[in-house]
Amino acid sequence: MVRQPRFFYGYVVVAAGFVIWLIGWGTYTPSFSIFLKPLISEFGWSRAETSLAYSLSFLVQAGVGVAMGWLTDKLGPRRVVVALGSFLGICYLLMSQVRSLWQFQLNYIIVGSIGASTLNVPVMVTLSRWFIRKRGLMIGIVQAGTGIGGFIFAPFAGWLILSYGWRNAYAVMGVIALAGMVTAGLFLKRDPSEMGQSPDGGNTPIVSKGIVSNPGLPPPGLVLREAVRTSQFWIIAGLYGSFGFCRSTFTAHLAAHVQDLGFSLADGANILAVLTGSSMLGRIGMGRLVDMFGSRRVFMISFGVTTMSLILGLMARDLWVLYLFALIFGFAWGNQAVLRFTLTSEVFGLASLGVVIGLLSVAESVAAMTGVYFAGYVFDVVGNYETAFWVGIGISVTGIILAGLLKPLNAPCPEGALKP
Repeated sequence: MVRQPRFFYGYVVVAAGFVIWLIGWGTYTPSFSIFLKPLISEFGWSRAETSLAYSLSFLVQAGVGVAMGWLTDKLGPRRVVVALGSFLGICYLLMSQVRSLWQFQLNYIIVGSIGASTLNVPVMVTLSRWFIRKRGLMIGIVQAGTGIGGFIFAPFAGWLILSYGWRNAYAVMGVIALAGMVTAGLFLKRDPSEMGQSPDGGNTPIVSKGIVSNPGLPPPGLVLREAVRTSQFWIIAGLYGSFGFCRSTFTAHLAAHVQDLGFSLADGANILAVLTGSSMLGRIGMGRLVDMFGSRRVFMISFGVTTMSLILGLMARDLWVLYLFALIFGFAWGNQAVLRFTLTSEVFGLASLGVVIGLLSVAESVAAMTGVYFAGYVFDVVGNYETAFWVGIGISVTGIILAGLLKPLNAPCPEGALKP
C-alpha cells in the first residue's frame, strides 16, 4: 500500500483552476458584451461585423482546442497555460490600442482565441486525472470561478468604461488577466503521480459510479479513433453544440439587448453579472448531483430550464424580468458547463481525454460562432433579437431530446471500438 502525504495536492490544482476560470472567463465574457455598444458608438461599425470577431474566435478556439488537448497530454497543463494563457491578457492590452475594424477582428480572432483556448481543455483534463469519485464536484467548484469572475468583472468593466473610457478599461483588464493566468498556471500538475499521490487522495484509484458509464471500458478508456466510432460521441457533440449556441449567443448580446430596451450600460453590466454569478450556483450544485445520479437525466432537466428561461427572456420588457431571466438562464448555463465535461470523461475515460474534449469542443465552438454572428446579423436586419430567442428555444429543446437519446456504451467489440 502506498503511503499518502498528509496534504492532497489535488486541492491546490482545484484552487489554481478556480483562479484561471475566475480571471479567464470572468474577463472574456464582459470583454465583448459590455464593450460592444461603446465600440459601435465610437467607430460606427455594424453589429454583425463587430460580432463577427467574437463569432470567428470560437472557430479558431475549436481548432486550437484540439491542439491544446494534444499539448496537454504531451507537455502537461502548466507549460500550456503559462505560455499560451498569457495571450488573453495580451489580447486586452492590444485591444486598448485598436484604431480600425480589421485590427479589432484580427486581435480577437487570433490572440484572444489562443488565450481563451487554454481555459477549458488543459484545466478540465487535469481535474479529471486528479479526481474520480469527486470529479463532478471539483469541476463544479473550478467552473464556479466563471460565475464569481463574471459577477466581479462585468460591473467592474462597466464602471471602468463609464469612468475612464473603454481603452483604459481594456488596459486594466489586460494587466489583471496577464498576471493572473501566468501565476495560477504555475501551480498546475499533470496528474497525482507527479506528487506520489493517487486520485482523490486515496491509496488506489476509485472508479466513478456515474449512471452513464461503460462496465466493459478498458481502465485507461478509449483512444480517439475508438471514441469517434460510437454513436454516443456524436450525440455528445450535439449536446456540446446546443450548449455552445445558447451560452454564447445570449451572453455576447445580453448587455446590448438590455440597452436596446432603453436601460443603461450599467444595467446591462449588472444583468450580465447576475447571469454569470448565478452560473456559479449551477456549477457547484449540479456537479454534486452528477456525482450522485449521473449526467443524462440532469442534462435533460437543465436544457428544460434553459428553454423556459429563453421564453421568459423573449417576453421580458421590465428590468426585474430581465434580472429573473438572467438568474434562471445563468443557473442552467452553469450546470451544463459542468455536465459536458463529466459526461465526456464518464463515457470515454482518460486515455485520450484531452484530444476527445478538444474535438467535441469543435461542435461547441462552431455552434457558438454561428449563434453570435446570427444574432448580430438578425438585429441589423430586423432591429431586435426576437428571432435569435426563438432559435435558441428550438436548440435548447433539441438538447433535451439528445440527452434523452444518450445510452451507456456496451462492452468493446473484438476490434476495440465500442458499439452503441
